[in-house]
Amino acid sequence: MTPEPVVLTPATTVAEALARARNPDLTPALASMVFVVRPPTATPTGRYLGCVHLQRLLREPPASLVGGVIDNDLPRLDPEDSLASVTRYFATYNLVCAPVVDDEQHLLGAVSVDDVLDHLLPEDWREEEEEDE
Repeated sequence: MTPEPVVLTPATTVAEALARARNPDLTPALASMVFVVRPPTATPTGRYLGCVHLQRLLREPPASLVGGVIDNDLPRLDPEDSLASVTRYFATYNLVCAPVVDDEQHLLGAVSVDDVLDHLLPEDWREEEEEDE
């Protein structure tokens, strides 16, 4: 899990959300979704309101507010979820990034598909691939 996904308030414009998603330091998986919360926006955040998928942001007028396009129906991951549960979550919802929210509705961070693969693959998987070539 990363404690530093893209976290915004509902009053953030779509243009600003897209600018934040363009950050070259973000992995493509983390840039695929922004998380909307009440202040504070540093994790653990204020109340988690939902997320906005990058594809949705691309379809909205730049001056629109992310608060108007929140997906609040997407289930959240719990910090105590097992690796098997997280893996099933990604397979079920076809996502590459997911919010981790505690019982008090604070966003703690995000899990990406990269995080899941890092836990599923053996530590030396890159070395094994190079040997096969």
